[in-house]
Amino acid sequence: MAAKPVPPRPAPRLYLATPDVDDPSALVASLPGLLAGADVAAVLVRLKPADPRTMIARVKALAPAIQDHGAALLLDGHVELVARAGADGAHLNGIEAMIEALPTLKPDRIAGVGGLVTRHDSMAAGEAGADYVLFGEPDMRGLRPSAEAIAERLQWWTELFEPPCVGFAASCGEAAEFAAAGADFILVGDFIWQDSRGAKVALMDAEQAIKQAWAATPKEIKAEQG
Repeated sequence: MAAKPVPPRPAPRLYLATPDVDDPSALVASLPGLLAGADVAAVLVRLKPADPRTMIARVKALAPAIQDHGAALLLDGHVELVARAGADGAHLNGIEAMIEALPTLKPDRIAGVGGLVTRHDSMAAGEAGADYVLFGEPDMRGLRPSAEAIAERLQWWTELFEPPCVGFAASCGEAAEFAAAGADFILVGDFIWQDSRGAKVALMDAEQAIKQAWAATPKEIKAEQG
């Protein structure tokens, strides 16, 4: 009997990181248009430091603009605020922070993790229960691997492991490269908000770059792994 054809993996989706949020009013006004114009799976809300009540109020102000458009709302850290603010999960930096956060987040909320320097750390995070692993974000000094190294890590992960992987893209070109490498999601942030044409145009451009790269990707990358 002939083997069933392997179903293709879906095209990578966008994961949008906000600027550091102090006054959320501008984002509350702009996010519905952004999320209506592009396929954004999740929004990573970065909060400027403040007292817990203030930060919770900022998240609650943003939540309808994000969640009502079908996107998940994740906090960058601040695990202790996730449930109180009505967020869908949190992104943690490093495997130790993720493991510490798991009892708070699981089983109802998303636990994503970045800051994974080695392959061993990445595998350990996946085995511990990470809902996704992020590759390519800047470290505390603002340094990050080359785009080629990030793409290589994404392809390695996609070929061997089941949890989704996310590529941190600093440009449309990187978004396309990481999509071609097999990333499940592409995290975009500062270059979207800093685009002189406006964030909506920049986000649509990033989505188009991802789609074009995915359309040209070899079938073996698109195949479901495992």
